[in-house]
Parts: sequence; structure tokens; C-alpha cells
Amino acid sequence: MMMEILSCNWRFQFQNPRRSVLAVVSAHKALFTLLWIIGFSSLFLWQRSSVEGIRIFLWVAWRPPGTALPRLRTVAFNLTDFGGVGDGVTMNTEAFKRAVAAISKFEKRGGAQLNVQPGRWLTAPFNLTSHMTLFLAEGAVILGVEDENLWPLMPPLPSYGYGREHKGPRYGSLIHGQKIVDVVITGHNGTIDGQGKSWWTKFRRRSLNYTRGPLVQFMWSEHINISNITLMNSPFWTLHPYDCKNITISKVTILAPISEAPNTDGIDPDSCENVVIENCYISVGDDGIAIKSGWDQYGIKYGRPSTNIVIRNLLIRSLVSAGVSIGSEMSGGVSNVAVENIYIWGSRRGVRIKTAPGRGGYVKNISYHNITLDNVRVGIVIKTDYNEHPDDDFDPHALPIISNITYDGFHGQGVRVPVRIQGSEEIPVQNVTFHDISIGITSKKKHVFQCSFVDGRVIGSIFPVPCENLDRYDEHGRLVMRSSSQNVSDIDYDI
Repeated sequence: MMMEILSCNWRFQFQNPRRSVLAVVSAHKALFTLLWIIGFSSLFLWQRSSVEGIRIFLWVAWRPPGTALPRLRTVAFNLTDFGGVGDGVTMNTEAFKRAVAAISKFEKRGGAQLNVQPGRWLTAPFNLTSHMTLFLAEGAVILGVEDENLWPLMPPLPSYGYGREHKGPRYGSLIHGQKIVDVVITGHNGTIDGQGKSWWTKFRRRSLNYTRGPLVQFMWSEHINISNITLMNSPFWTLHPYDCKNITISKVTILAPISEAPNTDGIDPDSCENVVIENCYISVGDDGIAIKSGWDQYGIKYGRPSTNIVIRNLLIRSLVSAGVSIGSEMSGGVSNVAVENIYIWGSRRGVRIKTAPGRGGYVKNISYHNITLDNVRVGIVIKTDYNEHPDDDFDPHALPIISNITYDGFHGQGVRVPVRIQGSEEIPVQNVTFHDISIGITSKKKHVFQCSFVDGRVIGSIFPVPCENLDRYDEHGRLVMRSSSQNVSDIDYDI
């Protein structure tokens, strides 16, 4: 790496002149890529008239500014420079805090890097700062202290009302960032371990007085890059960007027990814009990915949607929940999401959208492509009666809108119910498209493709046989048969 490891004398080493040559080459590559995208997009425009489809296509090919490559820091420190001891017993909270304070002084010089060397570094929660790289070496493990009294309390999230699990304050995250920019967490697959077992036990016993905290959380922050690390055993949601912009999460392994680890979602983009999640392995005790944007009247008032999100090239296992979910807290709206090249195995649900009366908001312009399902109970789910609310003050007439959802290229085996689209008279599911579906099923019951209050289309032939609620088109987009029974219900929860 083109940097010098410094102790407390903070010396500098200037970058190698080769970087300027590489920068020129990178610039030409970027220009070529841009011209290719523009040219291909022109052809796409000529062929297709759907504006929203084009927006999603362009987003898949494009990354948010400043998130493709993390900034190279010109100076770095070791945690041991600040008194850190990696024996798994010594508390390192003050060492982390001193290191972050030192790095904050380099803000105008491009920031600095903190190296966490091999060892087991026990710590209470600590905050990051802007223009910082946290680098975990191979064999480095940051351990969250199990005593909840050492976890600070924070105000409830404004888009969730009085609290998520309890009214009042919530525990902060082990690693936290608030109103910061240009932050990188990376390494040689080092680990951040929340030691969540004690939290899960206390939650089940109802002995916690406050909502559990995530393992890693960023709030109101921009240009976040997380890669090449393992996150495991979170007390609650594992990685939670909240009201953030320009986030890249790549080559991250996220682990928690697949049962008896409640609410250990993998990655929860929440009221976030411009997010790329790619090349990750996730096996957890709740949703692998859950896109959110606030809860009922509080999310409606906060009004920050989750939009422009790409999720691709993932392996996910979720025994008790879904591989990729949207909701159920989606009251600020969710739009322009592309989910592609996902392998979901040993899971209760494949891909799921969940909402309810009182949520308000919308879920629109969602595209799923090339999804493989292996031993999944229900493959595709839209549920409109997920009736969990923060309090009794929600407006039951605040009805969410679900529209423009595309399922293209779903294959797999060992699926009990391939499709369950449960719209309602209050919340119909609108403009749904199915194409290239071939799923090996385990149930021999009749209604394995289930629908109610849904309008949309099937393009070409798919397996199993689609429900009667959908119009039929051939592979060339010509109408074959119009449905006259969008409100018919085939929902059978006994399957």
C-alpha cells in the first residue's frame, strides 16, 4: 500500500508518481464506460418506452459518485499506538476513541487509516469520524462487550416513533457514525463480532429495557464504503445505514445463527439513496436484506424514501424469514430497486414485499432478475396485512401503493409455493410482470401460484401455471388473453 505506518510522530510519505499514470488510464476507462452506457442506453430507448425501466437499467450500470473506489489515505496508525491490547480481555474503548480523535485532525489532509492488528480487541461502542479508514487485518477481531450497561443510550429513530422494541431510548451500535463523510471499513477479512448471544437471550426473557442496537450503524452520512470484512453475531440488525447517501457494500460476509438469533437482519438500507450491495454472503436469523423507510405515521412525517438501490451477486440463507425483503417499515416509500443474480437457499421466503394499512408510502419500480431458489418454502411474496404498528395512533386509511414490479428469470427447486401475491381490496397490487419462471415445486396441491387483487401480465410460458388474475402475452409482447378475474383469491396458507 502507498502509505507509511506512523506512530505518534505522524510522519508523511508522498504518493508514488505512478499514481498519476494510473489515474490517466482510469480516466480513459471511465470515459469508455460512459460512452458505452450512453450508446447502449440509446438502443434501449429505441426499443423500450418505459421510462422507469430505463432509469433502473441505467442505475444498474452506474455507481454513485465517490463510491466506486475508496480513497487512499496517506497516513496510518496502529491501534497499539493508542494503548490497545488484543488479548480478548482488556477493554480497548479508550484506545479506539483516542485513535479516532487523532485521525479527526487529518480531515483537511485527506484523512487517515486505523489498522487493527491480529488479535481479539474487546470494546464498548465507539464512533468513527469523517475521512477515516478502519482496516481490520487478517486475524483481527473487534469484540463487542456483552454488558449492556456499557452500551450508550440514544434517542429513538425519528421515523420509527417512540421506539422499535420499547418506548424510549435505544442502545447505540457497536461501531457508529453520525453526520460523517468519506468513511471506509475494510481489511483482509477481519471480523466485527457483536457477541449477540447474551442479547438474544435477554430479549427472549424480556429483561431488556431498551431497543437493541445494531452492530454497525451510519446515520445522516455520505460516501460510505464497506468491503472485505466479516460481521457476525449482531445484537439486532447487523448493518444499518439510516438516511444515508452513496453507499457501497461489497465482499462482506454476514453471519448469525439461523435460528434463536431474533431480528439479526443482514443489511437494512433505511431511507437511503444510491446504494450498491454486491458480492456478499449472508446467513442470518432474519431477513438477509431488508429495505426500509420508516414506520407508519412517523415514517410518513419523516418522508425520506429509499431509492436507487442495486443488490446483486449474493448468496443468502434465512431459515426464519426472507432472502430479500422490502418493508414492512416502508412508510417513506421505496422505489427504483434492482435485485439480480441472487441465490437464496434453505429459507422460509425468497423475495418478499410486506406492508399493511397504516403504512402509507409506496413500493414501485422494483425489478428482480436471475434469482435462484433452492429449498425455499415460498418463493415470491407480496403481503399487504403485515399488521405490526408502533402504537395505536396510526391512520388505518394511510394505504400504501404497490406498483410496477417485475419478476424475470426465477429458477430453482424444492419450492413449496412459488408465488403468493396477496393484494387486497384496499391495497391492490398493480402492474406486476412475470417472465421466464421455471421453479421445481414440492407441493402437489392445485393452487401453488397464488394471487388475490392483483393486475399484471405473464409474458410467454412459465412454470408452474400462473393464476387466473394475470393477462397472458406471448414472447413478442402480443396480448393472448385478457384476464377478467383480478380480484379472485387463490391464497391458501395451509400450503
